[in-house]
Amino acid sequence: MSRTLKIGCLLLTVVMILLLPFTLPSGAMLEDEQMRLEEEMWAQEDTGHLIDLLLPKALAEAPATEPLPIDFSPGRRPNPALFTQDGYEDESITVNLQTLEEEGVVWRVAEIYLTHPSQLRTATAGGPRSNRVAFISAMAEKNNAIFATNANYMTNDPAKTSFEYRMGERVRAKYNNLKDLLITDENADLHIFTGQDKDAAVEAFQAEGHRIVNAFTFGPALVMDDVLQPIPEKYSYNPSGREPRLAFGQMGPLTYALVLAEGRTEDSQGATIAELGQFMFDFGCSQAFNFDGGNSATMVYNDGYYQNRTRDNERAQSDMLYFATLVDPASWQK
Repeated sequence: MSRTLKIGCLLLTVVMILLLPFTLPSGAMLEDEQMRLEEEMWAQEDTGHLIDLLLPKALAEAPATEPLPIDFSPGRRPNPALFTQDGYEDESITVNLQTLEEEGVVWRVAEIYLTHPSQLRTATAGGPRSNRVAFISAMAEKNNAIFATNANYMTNDPAKTSFEYRMGERVRAKYNNLKDLLITDENADLHIFTGQDKDAAVEAFQAEGHRIVNAFTFGPALVMDDVLQPIPEKYSYNPSGREPRLAFGQMGPLTYALVLAEGRTEDSQGATIAELGQFMFDFGCSQAFNFDGGNSATMVYNDGYYQNRTRDNERAQSDMLYFATLVDPASWQK
């Protein structure tokens, strides 16, 4: 066989090999198609890995921020590295702190911005119907609070004549005609009820589809629906006297202000309830409510006090209001 013929045969063989896949029987083609489909399925299963490669690392590793359950379980542990003198901020919560001094009163102010209603929480020293008390600082640490305050010290009412809910659980259901009522709903919005017909008002509130998550009998109401409220002269808690005061207010959706007027110190003489209401109104609160003041008024931040207080003069109480993060600690413990 000549050299030219040998080369021609070799080329013909190569062409036949290249054409072989197109001349296979249908069974082989089905097998190839099955392999192709399996490869596509494997690719789909690896989509998460592909996203990790394509997206920036910070985005691919974004921490989980699932809502918290509406119960008495503690919040998630906050990242210690994110606490500063001026506040705390992560993907789910911002806390801004400031101290103001006006006309002989030291005002401690916390502005709090949440991303989900479940971050506004309450806790009790024992069970919600227990008479047990504990320091707010101890309860805050136990529940992983970023910021916490006392509420209305609900066990400090021997007659138990109050309407109280904590984390969706009814504690008492006795309306008090002499004291105002604050309710937080499923959206963590504040609703204030006054007067002697609270039962009908609350029933109408629930008929609208709202859920009572927390309820506090104390007051008086300071601001309602953007209107500064007059303070009844005969309301409890020495309304016209200058005392340490604490108020809880809402400025917008998931936006709150906690304000404490220090008193009984060399640097601060305290405030009247009317002055407290004026402060909350001027600060931009559309709803604001007076909480337990005097020796009860306590603010806790980063396992310490955001006020002129020590463990030696802290008052043990039954319940607190606090704010928690949604960020999974596993995201910052790596």
